[in-house]
Amino acid sequence: MRVAASQLPLPTTTSPARRRRRAQAPPTAGPRPPPRALAAILRSRVIACLRAQDGETALQAAHAAVRGGVTVLEVVMTTPGVLEVIEDLCRSYPSLTFGVGTVLNAADARKAIGAGAQFLMSPATVLDILHDLKVSNVLYIPGVLTPTEVLSACSAGAKVVKVYPVSVMGGETYMSALKKPFPLVPMVASQGIKIGSIKGYMEAGASAVVLSDTIFDNQLMRDGKFSEISELANLATLEALQFTK
Repeated sequence: MRVAASQLPLPTTTSPARRRRRAQAPPTAGPRPPPRALAAILRSRVIACLRAQDGETALQAAHAAVRGGVTVLEVVMTTPGVLEVIEDLCRSYPSLTFGVGTVLNAADARKAIGAGAQFLMSPATVLDILHDLKVSNVLYIPGVLTPTEVLSACSAGAKVVKVYPVSVMGGETYMSALKKPFPLVPMVASQGIKIGSIKGYMEAGASAVVLSDTIFDNQLMRDGKFSEISELANLATLEALQFTK
């Protein structure tokens, strides 16, 4: 039986120019993986936050914390010699994760990154930093306190937020209430958290906690009792390990 020519399927034809454009088109890029610092923070559950009166004390305290088991540590921007401290720590412990805290502007952020910081933290959301690091390998953790601030930070590209100051707002109870509308947003609880209360914050939904004076006790640093700082660091990391997923 003959089939009419009008019923035959027509071959698809593509012009040579179109074929060349298709061949030259770059492959579609997939979603960018999150910075490695985020995975390190979610594993460790503890960010040790160090502020000291001078760079030498900061270095000795940081080394003591690492000996105690700390794997993620930030040095606040106001510490004298903070950039040199970060450079030294990154050289000494290339497998660990170091960052700079209390970063309040883009200029300081660039300096910290130049020194080797793998993450930056602020007490509030600094949009200039957030936008600059949106597609960077350096993690930015903006500070938030209210649901509006959480939503604004995440809408601007934040991958994780720091709830600060959490203890004066109600501690674990406030953490739990803030987490409920945002179950998929990693939140780091910060301010006033003690050894023994890490469990409560984890159960309230915190992905990690920031420990400052709890590890880096001011009197111990003034007295040069760095072995005791190692002991405090060890207690904190052991408690956090109970909640490592």
